[in-house]
Amino acid sequence: MSKNQTNLQIWIDADGCPVVKETIDIAKEYQIPVTLVKNHGVYLESDYATIITVEISNDAADFYILTHMKPGDIVVSQDNGLCAMVLSKKGYCIDQNGKIINEDNIDFLLQTRHISRKNRMQKQKGPKIKKREDQDDLLFVTALKKLLNEIRT
Repeated sequence: MSKNQTNLQIWIDADGCPVVKETIDIAKEYQIPVTLVKNHGVYLESDYATIITVEISNDAADFYILTHMKPGDIVVSQDNGLCAMVLSKKGYCIDQNGKIINEDNIDFLLQTRHISRKNRMQKQKGPKIKKREDQDDLLFVTALKKLLNEIRT
């Protein structure tokens, strides 16, 4: 690991995150600390990860992560708004499907998020979300390992 990455940490926006176990397994393999941030309504346990419980309110987990993360940390989240703020703090962001969110795609993702929200408010149907499959987890694992290897070199 390069000198500036010796304190790398992985943060998981854990409310509803389907890849908590996979992320923890990879963190163990790479010997990287991982912190799960969740609200009181979500039950999680781990013998490896630090678990932080925040109040049940909009964005409480996001604000906790943003307050405590450091430049170079990785955040696992499906919240593109959080990812935009992580990028502004010089962190890395990956979603549950293995998509790396970066400066090249964040504007498009935020615009898509805005349009989807407007459609929901107007009670328009959005795309049907397909059931998560084992292949989705494999794509995430491959992408997270690739990101870690890129950061470490």
